[in-house]
Amino acid sequence: MNSDFFPKIISFLLLLSFIFVTGCSEQDHKGRNNTVFRYNESANITSLDPAFARDQANIWATHQLFSGLVQLNDRLEIIPCIAKSWEITDEGRIYSFHLRKDVFFHDNPAFSEKKGRRVIASDFVYSFRRVIDPKMASPGSWVFNSIEQQMGKDSFSAPDDSSFIIRLHKAFPPFLGLLTTIYCSAVPHEAIKYYGDEFRKNPVGTGPFKFKMWKEGVKLVLVKNPEYFEFEEDHRLPYLDAVAITFLPDKQSAFLEFIKGDLDFMSGIDPGYKDELLTPEGKMNPKYNSRFHLISQPYLNTEYLGFLVDTGSLITKQSPVKQIGIRKAINCCFDREKMIRFLRNNIGTPGINGIIPKGMPGFDSTQKYYHYDPALARKFLTEAGFPGGNGLPLLVLSATSEYLDICKYIQHQASETGIDLKIDINPPAALKEMKAQAKLPFFRASWIADYPDAESYLSLFCSGNFCPKGPNYTHFANSSYDRLYEKAMTAIDDSVRYSCYHQMEQLIMEDAAIVVLYYDQVLRFVQNNVTGLGNDPMNLLTLKHVKKL
Repeated sequence: MNSDFFPKIISFLLLLSFIFVTGCSEQDHKGRNNTVFRYNESANITSLDPAFARDQANIWATHQLFSGLVQLNDRLEIIPCIAKSWEITDEGRIYSFHLRKDVFFHDNPAFSEKKGRRVIASDFVYSFRRVIDPKMASPGSWVFNSIEQQMGKDSFSAPDDSSFIIRLHKAFPPFLGLLTTIYCSAVPHEAIKYYGDEFRKNPVGTGPFKFKMWKEGVKLVLVKNPEYFEFEEDHRLPYLDAVAITFLPDKQSAFLEFIKGDLDFMSGIDPGYKDELLTPEGKMNPKYNSRFHLISQPYLNTEYLGFLVDTGSLITKQSPVKQIGIRKAINCCFDREKMIRFLRNNIGTPGINGIIPKGMPGFDSTQKYYHYDPALARKFLTEAGFPGGNGLPLLVLSATSEYLDICKYIQHQASETGIDLKIDINPPAALKEMKAQAKLPFFRASWIADYPDAESYLSLFCSGNFCPKGPNYTHFANSSYDRLYEKAMTAIDDSVRYSCYHQMEQLIMEDAAIVVLYYDQVLRFVQNNVTGLGNDPMNLLTLKHVKKL
């Protein structure tokens, strides 16, 4: 356990009195016990406006407050939400949604008589146009890149209160999945007009919980929406009376809160207490079995190293990674299985199957590209003109401090095959900016899916997506790849699309444009009196089914 762990107890105990005073009571004035689900968000929350729900902290909170046309279940299947049904016509270019008539916005002073009104189709016309309005500068505007016109005047229409139509300029099979993102939530124009810029901290949605109070950096409280439209069997959701979110920035303090039972849920694991909670095999420490349990499954997050392979780039011309043999040698020079076992307690899956992560539809477990093979790595070096690494210039791997242990592991194993690596540690924002400007020949990166389609990963390597305009940080360009991408985007049949995906992935890996490290895994620690907390590869936090015993 981290040596700083126990000194944290002192500051934690001082904090307890503050939390006690500012906390959300679990008992109302009549003495009835309320069920309050409590979790900590160390990353803080910047906005409760779904148009700005870019990172996980914002997404988790707004997901409780807002609803969209469609939603995902734990198996990443797209199921109805405010839309009860839909049709896709005109060869995948027209989406027609039929809305429920029993969905209401939360009660709020923005409405006449402070009573929330029914959601109608024109609310989606308004909400979607708001997201793509350049004046809004919403980070979610990319969701509607396939619409017919930029401002959506002909793309979004409401023939009547229960019918909503979206027109695309060309077919895009993953589009329905894009509509499950929180950006595509229904928001009422009355609340936007009433609160203006303050809507970010006065959210009005249709979700299972509604906004109660938010003291930024201290606590956010959401309360049960008694008129929520979804049922589980005969019970109107949600089961909980409230959700209380604290913002302790120190993860070890939050860990102590969880151990004490003052938090109901903890996501992920920090190196400071990794070995306290997990066995070397990645199972939960048996001594805690009577108090809480672990929920785990694949997470749609691929961790990788990227190479700038643009042959026209001056940076590439000056770097040894311009040679495919060097890139292939790095792919083979370290043992991914040992890396996962010793550095991550077996949390994750070694990245030997390509860029598409385990858990994503289209993941191909049978196709294995690179594995630990020092002899093969040396062969690649020899073919590149550097037998035994002789004459090979120093390679610089740019990363952040969070991944220093993994980078050092790769550095050590690479040296055994004759590859000298220097690790250049950068602040996250600086690394992100240098990647976006194509200034790094060799860098650590990751990609988390925004929607449940492998296109989210494969678009990273389309030649039309070169950074800084797009997310192609490697500047990988291949005409065959681009043709396969276009074919996949016009394929209605999933089997045809997945076949294209697999061929595209093979082209990326044959060129060794990246070094896949591992596919991540969701870890959720939950108190034993909590049931119904689901889990999915998108790592959404869905609380409407949760019960506290």
